[in-house]
Order: sequence, then structure tokens, then C-alpha cells
Amino acid sequence: MGKRLLLALLFLLGMAAFLYFENNSITTTRITVSSAKLPHGFDGYRVVHLSDLHSKTFGENQKPLVEKISKAKPDLIVFTGDLVDSKHYNEAASLELMKKIASIAPVYFVTGNHEWWSGKFNSLEKKLSKLGVKVMRNTSESLTRGEDRIFIVGVDDPDSGMTAGQTNSVLKETGNLKGFKILLSHRPELFSFYSKNKVDLIFSGHAHGGQVRIPFFGGVVAPDQGFFPEYTSGKYVNGSSAMIVSRGLGNSIIPQRIFNRPEIIVVTLRRDV
Repeated sequence: MGKRLLLALLFLLGMAAFLYFENNSITTTRITVSSAKLPHGFDGYRVVHLSDLHSKTFGENQKPLVEKISKAKPDLIVFTGDLVDSKHYNEAASLELMKKIASIAPVYFVTGNHEWWSGKFNSLEKKLSKLGVKVMRNTSESLTRGEDRIFIVGVDDPDSGMTAGQTNSVLKETGNLKGFKILLSHRPELFSFYSKNKVDLIFSGHAHGGQVRIPFFGGVVAPDQGFFPEYTSGKYVNGSSAMIVSRGLGNSIIPQRIFNRPEIIVVTLRRDV
């Protein structure tokens, strides 16, 4: 009886350690995106992609996460929504992260559904802007390096009230921009829609990596994609468009990740000759 109890206790401790590791051990994924449209000056340009923090904290003052981001030496940091969680709203943890990473590289942010569900985005937007974060709301900007430039476009999440027609109008306007275009948009399930508008590189989140990942198979369930979703993690290509989907950092409705550790993505842009 004593031996069985000890084995059961060891099993429970091992399982608890495994579950904690899966939710808190941050992994770095490195991806290269090549394009003939990329100007020479942006060859080697490095983008750190973050998404879906959901107000989670990593250590004291987000230190482990910030250290990993800093180590990547990014030229640009993009955050594709759900910085906060509408059910467990912790603005302080989210703003602490953004404050620290804004000192590493320029930070561009678009909303996810939870910013709108929280009902507090108007206040949050002002605080992010005060920290120096570029909040992209159906807008575009140019990024320059020497004499070369590319464009970055950010669209609001549909739960802001944006209709598909309005989003399409924003993307059509970007079609007039001559050069390499990056799009920040929370929802990856709209990939075909983005690619029709000839965006070169899309950064998205929302899918949480499928929450539970089956080795050699993929994610099990994702918001708005249901079971065995198509877009959950990594790089996808459709014609001349590439989409990078972050597995995200935190959790929301489902509190546990399995074989799906929190992730930062480091994308290196290369000129395809």
C-alpha cells in the first residue's frame, strides 16, 4: 500500500511539473521569409512576433519573456492581439511587458477579440500609445532602412464592429502601396482573404496553437476554426503571400497547453534573388 501511494504521489508530482512546464516554459521559433520584392536594405531584417498574452505573467516583471525578446535582437516587434484577457483582466501585467519591449525595438500592435470583449480598449489604447506603442487601427505606415522602405498595415479585429467589407476596403487601399507589405491581423482563418489582396507577409495569432498539439499531427481545436484547425502554428504560403501564425503566450477559456509551449517567433526577412 505504501509503495502504491508513493508511486501515485510521484505520478501526480510529475504530471503537475509537466503541466506547469507546458504553460510557462517559453520557446523561440525561428522562421525565414524570402521575397524578390524585399528591398536590399531590408535583407536580414528581424521581426519578433508576439501574440495572445491574455494578461499572463512570466516571472517577476515579465523578465524571462523580455530577456528572450531582447536576445533575438529584433529590428521590429509586432503584437497581433489579445494582449489582455476579458475574463481575467490584468492590465498591469500586459502594460509592463509592452513598456519593457518598447525600449528594445519599435512595437506595432493590433487588437484581438479580447480587447473589444473587455470593454476597456479605449483606455488601454491611450496607455499603449503613451508607452510608445504604435496601435494600428486600419492604418498603414512605412518602415525605412537607409533609402529603402517597406509598408506595415494593421487592421482591427472583426469584434471591433469592422465588417468584412470595411476590412476589404482597407486592404484594397494598401494595394496602391508599391513595395513589400506586411499585414498585422489577429485572425489566421482569413488567410485566403488576405492573400487575394496581395499582401506579402501576414502576422496572426488567435489559434493558440490548437491548444493541445498532437505530435506529428498538429493542433486539436482553435477559436473560429473548430476541431483540427487548418492554421495554428508556423508558416503558411498561398501564392505570393506568406502567413506566420503564433501559438501565443497565454491561455483564456482553456487554461492548459499540452505539447504547445508559449512561443515567441523570430522572423528573418531575406531578399530572394
